[in-house]
Amino acid sequence: MKMVEAAGSLFPPPQPVGDDKFHDHCGVFAVCGHPEAAKLTYLGLYALQHRGQESAGIAVSDGEQLSCHKGMGHVAEIFTPEILQQLTGRLAIGHTRYSTAGDTDLRNAQPLIVSCQKGPVALAHNGNLVNAPAIRRDLESRGAIFQTTSDTEVIQHYFARSKQAGTPEALADALDRVEGAYSLVALFKEAVYAIRDPRGFRPLCLGKLGDAWVVASETCAFDLIGATYEREVEPGELAILEGRGITSLRFAPAHPSQCIFEHVYFSRPDSVIFGRSVQASREMLGRLLAREHPAEADMVVPVPDSGVAAAIGFAEEARLPLRFGLIRNHYVGRTFIEPSQRIRDFGVRLKLNPVRSLLRGRRIVLVDDSIIRGTTSRKIVGIVREAGAREVHVRISCPPTISPCFYGIDTPTRRELIAATQSVEEIRQFIGADSLGYLSIEALRQAVGDTDGRYCLACYTANYPTRVQEPLIAARNRE
Repeated sequence: MKMVEAAGSLFPPPQPVGDDKFHDHCGVFAVCGHPEAAKLTYLGLYALQHRGQESAGIAVSDGEQLSCHKGMGHVAEIFTPEILQQLTGRLAIGHTRYSTAGDTDLRNAQPLIVSCQKGPVALAHNGNLVNAPAIRRDLESRGAIFQTTSDTEVIQHYFARSKQAGTPEALADALDRVEGAYSLVALFKEAVYAIRDPRGFRPLCLGKLGDAWVVASETCAFDLIGATYEREVEPGELAILEGRGITSLRFAPAHPSQCIFEHVYFSRPDSVIFGRSVQASREMLGRLLAREHPAEADMVVPVPDSGVAAAIGFAEEARLPLRFGLIRNHYVGRTFIEPSQRIRDFGVRLKLNPVRSLLRGRRIVLVDDSIIRGTTSRKIVGIVREAGAREVHVRISCPPTISPCFYGIDTPTRRELIAATQSVEEIRQFIGADSLGYLSIEALRQAVGDTDGRYCLACYTANYPTRVQEPLIAARNRE
């Protein structure tokens, strides 16, 4: 087993548009049965870069041993042509990370690769295990040694300790002991495993590229490499990809609680997630938002890039012109020198700049996907007003976020969520809008076709689909 770790990037990873946003979580990718498995995995991670910009890694198998390279920063910074040339083999898995559990540290970059009596195994994980802290304490009390602070490592410990002789049975045994969100790709010498938790919190898709199988968090990664989307890995499914094809095993009954925020914000609009087009879902969010909260206005302006698709739907339904009155600088996040003379809201101004000729004297509907703390929304409304807008009507394409997430989204504590402690009118006053409208929960479910309650709405309702998160809620609220 060979592992190389890249040095940390000289530049910090780019941050979201504001401190008002959820942080991105993780993206996973895998290839089985292709001579350029590492290169395809690199391209897949490149397409999934929006799901995590903190670190990335690729592990490969040549049938005899596993090799791994990972580092801090962007995919394109970590993997040079020379490094990719060294990662030989027909099987590979990859991961791009934003930490939702564990420290920001190279130790926690994935895939995590270990050797045990069952042989070498590399693991890449999207999601959060809500019972990981208790599991870790129990394992440490029995002498287990952890190399990382990531919750993913507890799965490897249970896999290594399992008395089951077969690899699928040992994995199923390990997964039976954890609870929460996990879309996993696991690499062994001669096979790739694609696994999704019984609730299917996070997406995981299967595709084909010629005779090779590919796995990805989102279908947009298939488009880049010319693969065809076949289907989702089902909740509670363990799919074994190897030379002779695919074997599907059911390790737990499905109880779907798919994350609705994948359609609201996380996933790229060109992806198909949970069997639905993300772009279509977001445009419908905007249409329903316009029906529920119309506004007397001259134009619709999206907050880029998160509000664009919903703004399209809103503008079409309201029969108002859509104008890009805010321009996003996509090259923020490297290095910059802040002027010595303090400029108000400099961080947001660095990322967003108004088109004054469009906004001056107009009544604006400003569409975004969410308000979390409220601070960034307040700054954006201020920028639009300073550009000369006569009125600013803010419309949000999801319900008020009142609860933190424990399934792979790095949300603030409840006390930091503005909608948890303030009314819509109080939020309107805080952000300085002339009016404020949120989409209702009923319309949100309608927009994504949730007719049977298969989506998790905990961030909007505080009704969590698992039982073990109560201590986490208490701890998060004490922070």
